Amino acid sequence: MNKQPFAASVSVIVPAMNEAENLPHVFATLPEWIDEVILVDGNSTDDTVAVARRLRPDLRVVVQSRRGKGNALIEGFQAAQGDIIVMIDADGSTDGREIRSFVATLLNGADFAKGSRYAPGGGSDDLSPIRSLGNKFLTGLTNLLYGTSYTDLCYGYNAFWARHLDVMDLDCDGFEIETLMNVRAAQAGLVIHEVPSHERSRIHGESNLHAVRDGWRVLKTIMRERTRGTSVTGPTQVALAK
Repeated sequence: MNKQPFAASVSVIVPAMNEAENLPHVFATLPEWIDEVILVDGNSTDDTVAVARRLRPDLRVVVQSRRGKGNALIEGFQAAQGDIIVMIDADGSTDGREIRSFVATLLNGADFAKGSRYAPGGGSDDLSPIRSLGNKFLTGLTNLLYGTSYTDLCYGYNAFWARHLDVMDLDCDGFEIETLMNVRAAQAGLVIHEVPSHERSRIHGESNLHAVRDGWRVLKTIMRERTRGTSVTGPTQVALAK
């Protein structure tokens, strides 16, 4: 661990189910200095694990015990050994070359580095009008209820110090995992900086995301957390990473 150019060690978590065709592109974007890559396999029926191991012999593989992206990420987080944990997607939509910006943001004082497609310098090749509208509504609702100033609630490219896993106390199985992380990071008073990120379109295959179904799960998560019993520390400043 602790490879250059950063003093902290970095673990990258990649949840994947039937992503064998996409992994060569995804792994090619990962910086050489990453200390650990963990593939969380959702019981793939293709060659996802074999392809991943061929591409990266030092890969660690965790076989998911249940279903859903949230469960996959949580199990990956629990297995990580690095000081910093980065979460990326296996479909080619997140660019591993941006990891440097996320890690630098944490080393410059942030506790949680939140990717944003709407921050200056960010963007998306994949957001449909209905997903964009839903995301803006859910982002606005979260900012209203929790005193945050997020620009992009429903985006899964994030990084954080592993020592903060306990205060986030993650416990969901689905795509609402990103929302839960954002809300609980704010509730815990963590220092949150947004990092501009450009989302690409999925390269091969079809997404498991369903805008209406998963949007409803996100909405329920936002409302449920208000009654969970965890106090909100006050307005949470979400700054743009420098």
